[in-house]
Amino acid sequence: MTQKIAITIAFLTGLGMIFIGARFLLSPEIAEAGYGIHFNEHGDYSFHYIKGIRDVFTGLLICILIITRQRKALGTLLAVGTIIPVVDMIIVLSKDYNGITQAIPHISAIIVCAVSGTILLMRKTSV
Repeated sequence: MTQKIAITIAFLTGLGMIFIGARFLLSPEIAEAGYGIHFNEHGDYSFHYIKGIRDVFTGLLICILIITRQRKALGTLLAVGTIIPVVDMIIVLSKDYNGITQAIPHISAIIVCAVSGTILLMRKTSV
């Protein structure tokens, strides 16, 4: 049962990542505000597009691993991928204009990745 919950949460996270990435690609200024930083781009949205494609790729990879039942690979991806929201949170919290409120989405992602990844890696699999 714990495995199914972890997989469901991971799938929803993957879909969320696709949404966040698409928002950075299609509405960069709105996505920037939701991310927790202010980027003075003067019409250059390169950062937004880099962030967007990273999130779309990650979300698609998570969903594909779930659909193809690659539990061990999914667990590894989530556990190792925890580094992304950790670093994102550090970046957000390093800004004087941010506080814990802007870090909450990143903290949530850290918890989801670390816990789900660990649960999936603890599963005994037979090949």
